[in-house]
Amino acid sequence: MRMRPTLSWTPAEDLPPGTLDPEPVAEALRAGGVLVLSGAGISTESGIPDYRGEGGSLSRHTPMTYQDFTGSARARRRYWARSHLGWRTFGRALPNAGHRAVAAFERHGLLSGVITQNVDGLHQAAGSEDVVELHGSLARVVCLSCGAFSPRRELARRLAEANAGFAPVAAGINPDGDADLTDDQVGDFRVVPCAVCGGILKPDVVFFGEAVPPQRVEHCRRLVREAASLLVLGSSLTVMSGLRFVRQAAEAGKPVLIVNRDPTRGDRHALTRVALPLGTALTTVAGRLDVPVDGGADGTGR
Repeated sequence: MRMRPTLSWTPAEDLPPGTLDPEPVAEALRAGGVLVLSGAGISTESGIPDYRGEGGSLSRHTPMTYQDFTGSARARRRYWARSHLGWRTFGRALPNAGHRAVAAFERHGLLSGVITQNVDGLHQAAGSEDVVELHGSLARVVCLSCGAFSPRRELARRLAEANAGFAPVAAGINPDGDADLTDDQVGDFRVVPCAVCGGILKPDVVFFGEAVPPQRVEHCRRLVREAASLLVLGSSLTVMSGLRFVRQAAEAGKPVLIVNRDPTRGDRHALTRVALPLGTALTTVAGRLDVPVDGGADGTGR
């Protein structure tokens, strides 16, 4: 069953206020067994905008839905033109202090795992190994006909060859790697088919209106059952794909802690919400735990 897209959420006035003290997060990590659930907000400091925060992309951009993508050749041309341009910028994004702190917590045995709603691969680039990509990855492409997977870099090469000279200036880049282009800028962009069977290619990500694979959901539910606590980083929890794990943890009596500057749909289930930027909050917590946050050999975490 496909989910109906949920693009907005209005905070209730009775939500508990946030705090500027990250000590509850430090306490949970000291105890260990913390499961991280991350959203677009953890990647904003890497130059990738979120959907719903201040200046979020939903204020100017409606994400592609599964129904539009599969039902319209014109929609696919528009998507791949915008995504092809966005990939050039999106693919160069580097992990930030928040990603590196999560990787450091994992190296020190404080986490039970990481579930990310992001499709940017920045947790892995920072060094995290036990990562479940809830909504897939832009680094992979799947054929809707034969099911063959292929690397995004290979598709980027084929699209570049088929669209020599395509280099419009985008108004911005969105969390799904989609560049803001007008229909005139999209023009007659050429979409290439699957190299195996000639079928329709789709990024290996869960579009709005598409269901997360059931086996992936069950895997995440198991991680929640096995965790001591749940730490939500940079997610408004507007969509049910992430909120259900917060509800599951709360119903099981497990502490839920949220780090997000704005109120979230999960606040009423949380022990606390730390209203600080992710990089600042997690770097502060790492310092209190004497956990060094490694910037990597080149200072980026890659």
